[in-house]
Amino acid sequence: MAESFPYARPGQVVGLLGGSFDPAHPGHAHITREAIKRFGLDRVWWLVSPGNPLKVNGPAPLAQRMARARAVMQHPRVTITDIEAQLGTRYTAQTLARLRARYRGVRFVWLMGADNLAQLHRWQDWRVIMRSVPVGVLARPGDRISARMSPAARIYQNARISGRASHLLARAEAPAWCFVNVPLVDASSTAIRAAGMWHEPD
Repeated sequence: MAESFPYARPGQVVGLLGGSFDPAHPGHAHITREAIKRFGLDRVWWLVSPGNPLKVNGPAPLAQRMARARAVMQHPRVTITDIEAQLGTRYTAQTLARLRARYRGVRFVWLMGADNLAQLHRWQDWRVIMRSVPVGVLARPGDRISARMSPAARIYQNARISGRASHLLARAEAPAWCFVNVPLVDASSTAIRAAGMWHEPD
């Protein structure tokens, strides 16, 4: 059954956390709560993707990942959505363009872990992403140095907002990005799959 599009009114600031969530885990929930607090977001939408173009092996079925995400992330200001499957978009830049056209007047902030900033230059139309919406980066275990030294961080060095001023990100004009260190929860989807706690047989 198709999901309905999440609601947002003009003037609201919505953080977007995209990924395969294969599976969702407490680390995802933790950075989401920190993002709401640090960046002054009104809402966060988890964009549970049909698949990650950078990953060779496909993820678990979308319905299974959505159900797990809802079990892990229960917060009145967070919505779990399969909006990318509904829009038919494959890449983040495409998704952002469609969302900005559909939700006129809503301010979007793209959220990512520091590990994604380290490889952002490999994403399709990554410069378009940086020019489209502010980007909030949340540090996770082991990725701080590589993220800060990444091509994206160097190229957009002058667009960086300090962590102390993170509350300004939501209202900043793109390109703008902010890197914040958060108390860490050392959990990963890869470790959960490796431990055999995911992709259980029917």
